[in-house]
Amino acid sequence: MAGYKAGRMSEDIRRIISGKMRDLKDPRIGGGNMLTVVRCDVAKDGSYCKVYISSFEGLDRAKEAVKGFESATGFLKREISNVLKLKKCPELKFVADNSIEHSAEITRKLRELMPEENADENDEEQL
Repeated sequence: MAGYKAGRMSEDIRRIISGKMRDLKDPRIGGGNMLTVVRCDVAKDGSYCKVYISSFEGLDRAKEAVKGFESATGFLKREISNVLKLKKCPELKFVADNSIEHSAEITRKLRELMPEENADENDEEQL
């Protein structure tokens, strides 16, 4: 597999898993939880795919969701194979990630550092 094909396949898998999260009935995944698939990394040969899961509620919540995704691996692999027309779907490995929580913390700190009068001007510009 060429590098561009692995990258394209990574994005396709991320899109499919994100779309199918609503269909999963596992309470660790569904139920209005603030989960997101941050990124997918497909191996060059297409045999493995690491899927990074993050939550607004923190790393512990993401770890719990990873357990739910691991139990739904068969369903997700079938959906990926059907949509992408693959003979052999990559093995999915789910990893908890705290990037959303980390970026929210950075945003909060930046807003604290910004003077109030400057913040009012920025809010008006965004409208």
